[in-house]
Amino acid sequence: MADLHLIDFYKDTAQALLSLHQSFPRKVELYVEDLIGEDHVDEFGLHSKRHEACLGAFLWLAEEGYIRYHSTIRQEAIDQAILSSKTVVLLGTISTTQFSPEDHSQEAPSFEAQERITMIEHIRRALRSKSSDQLTQVMKTFFEMGHQC
Repeated sequence: MADLHLIDFYKDTAQALLSLHQSFPRKVELYVEDLIGEDHVDEFGLHSKRHEACLGAFLWLAEEGYIRYHSTIRQEAIDQAILSSKTVVLLGTISTTQFSPEDHSQEAPSFEAQERITMIEHIRRALRSKSSDQLTQVMKTFFEMGHQC
């Protein structure tokens, strides 16, 4: 049986990293609802387990040194979030691992061909594919690379 919470974790961390990469080097607010959709609090004002897990993924990224942030905005977001220098390097790293069939067009200049195989491009492709297996493989590889730094 698949560990669905881990699949959600990989998706949340991939989306968070992609979002922060797109805004780099600006510091931004990273809202849980922007990644997983609207959440309705219960009668006690508590968020769903899914919402809490997504926020937990943001905090884990920070604790492991992938991102930095200034503070949380209640339990809705992290404020002034930015990629760490380690993560900027990791996302730009050329990966020789093939996670999906590559376009072997010989018309692409070498710079564009290399750009297609950076970790950030693998993350983009995995999210677009909507394949849990592909996303899990890409994110495991990314975190393994980060652990080696």
